[in-house]
Amino acid sequence: MTMGDRLRELRLKKHLSQEEVAKQIGITRSAYSHYEINNRQPVYDTLKKLAILFNVTLDYIIGGESSKQEHNVSPDAFEIIRILNSMDQDKRKQSIDRMLAVIKQAE
Repeated sequence: MTMGDRLRELRLKKHLSQEEVAKQIGITRSAYSHYEINNRQPVYDTLKKLAILFNVTLDYIIGGESSKQEHNVSPDAFEIIRILNSMDQDKRKQSIDRMLAVIKQAE
């Protein structure tokens, strides 16, 4: 099974469109489409995002046998990670500190 076949299978299992996957990992639908039809290979950072989104190992995406889940990340958590990664270091630290304060208050 090719990487493109694997990506398509994972996307369909999650009942997502190519547009939805692309938006969640921060690329265009066209770029993602090229991955599924094996015209292009995703860069390492995109592969990591896909592994998190589909809750599988990098090895599984690139054609390995083990699909053991590395992460149990909800779509909301993935969105938070995406937003945090887009911030500069100071804003990211401030945001994390605020989230930790909210969690502490909820305990």
